[in-house]
Amino acid sequence: MSSPQNRRTFLKKGAIAAASTLAAPMFLSAATLGRGQPGPNSRINIGLIGNGLIMRGHRSYYRGRDNTVVAAVCDLYDDRLQDALEECRKENNACAGYKDYEELLARKDIDAVVIGTPDHWHAALSIAAMKAGKDVYVEKPMTLTIEEGKAMVAAEKRYNRILQVGSQQRSERAFRKAAEIVRSGWIGKVKEVYCGLGSFPAPTAYPEHPVPEGFDYEKWLGPSPWEPYHEERVKSNYGGGWRCFWEYGSRKNGDWGAHHYDITQWALNRDNSGPVLFVPKGYDEPYQYYEYDDGIRVIRDWGDRKGHMIRFVGEEGEVMVSRGGRIDTTPTSLAGTPLGPSDQRLYKSDDHRGNWVEGIYTRKPTICPATVGHRTGTVCQLSGIAERLNRPIKWDPKAEQILDDPYAARWQDRPRRAGYELPA
Repeated sequence: MSSPQNRRTFLKKGAIAAASTLAAPMFLSAATLGRGQPGPNSRINIGLIGNGLIMRGHRSYYRGRDNTVVAAVCDLYDDRLQDALEECRKENNACAGYKDYEELLARKDIDAVVIGTPDHWHAALSIAAMKAGKDVYVEKPMTLTIEEGKAMVAAEKRYNRILQVGSQQRSERAFRKAAEIVRSGWIGKVKEVYCGLGSFPAPTAYPEHPVPEGFDYEKWLGPSPWEPYHEERVKSNYGGGWRCFWEYGSRKNGDWGAHHYDITQWALNRDNSGPVLFVPKGYDEPYQYYEYDDGIRVIRDWGDRKGHMIRFVGEEGEVMVSRGGRIDTTPTSLAGTPLGPSDQRLYKSDDHRGNWVEGIYTRKPTICPATVGHRTGTVCQLSGIAERLNRPIKWDPKAEQILDDPYAARWQDRPRRAGYELPA
């Protein structure tokens, strides 16, 4: 491992190298050629913000495409930034590194950004990027709060950007087929949906530890309340770390709920609406659930999912679906039956990142734009509010407002620390 001094020198050189075009092949960016369909010699210049666990796959993907180039990387950890730079410079020696996202967004040659930070930074970064003229791929859940989601939808429209939320199950064949089966009425009226989210360890009050050299903890906290530093609070860990804390996410409601509740919304044709009631575990049933206005109940971590992630139970049949292309149905013949002329065919994408890249070229909406990400995020956030307050929450999906509970309604947003206001 290099010394802190060598690392700082490396990063300084990395930012300077962005100004040089001698170290890498010359490709005109989409921004340079205009915002119509890019020409055949253009590549999309991409910046990667937040280079933790989830960004590893993004780095590999965008480095490996002929029509994209990773032009810049950004992270608040010196070591992660150095590692990302070393990796991305294998294809593009001019790739630059930044600790401040503002410097990356100020570059006119960056066409688009991928945001892989913890959830509490998603909205501010996405809106700032769209305001700067960048298209955005933002990891799920799209936002931390309901009001942030509204602001994201408004920004996507105001700045005419192409945005993709990282709910990649929409781009997997089995989930699309399951949603089409439900939408087409093959299992009759849906009565219940079972979703498996799992659980995180309970949030813990950790003792204060020294902030390690090379990490900007103050900026990592950003809009969230100040808390003493501890490694577990900020750790990138799919099984815990920052994901355990309400300050930075919605726990499992936002972690796996952003995937499975998203598919449920899609299958039930509720992408422009949502449930009307959210009930925490143990209130009137031994499980957490939410309900739509037609009585369909979506149940978390309860009931027999028959080995699958999601199970749709209808009056005339069932469909069970999971990652890895797994889909089972009752009757069994449904899974392999092709759609007929009158059946509902949904937006087809077989490559979630590629769908976003295509949208950047064509300026056509992605499979999961801000409007969809916001509605799914709202389901996750309301589930979390009901859990934290330990009481049912009534929701008006048309007005997008919590009903009959002024205190709960305040939780549609959260206070932001001074200096970290949401961009307009």
